[in-house]
Amino acid sequence: MQDYVTIACPYCGEPVDLRIDVLPEPQEYIEDCAVCCRPIEVRVQPAEEDAPPHVFVRSGNAI
Repeated sequence: MQDYVTIACPYCGEPVDLRIDVLPEPQEYIEDCAVCCRPIEVRVQPAEEDAPPHVFVRSGNAI
């Protein structure tokens, strides 16, 4: 299952829509900002039952 979330890019601050996979285990990956093209580190933590997952972002240079 997939879901969409809107985040603020940690570089340019613009809103960016991310498509995330809703999985029972945590995920971590890099996705480029659709506005400024810089790498965003995305971490997705599953939530309990019907709640949406928790999505955390930071600049990809921090890895």
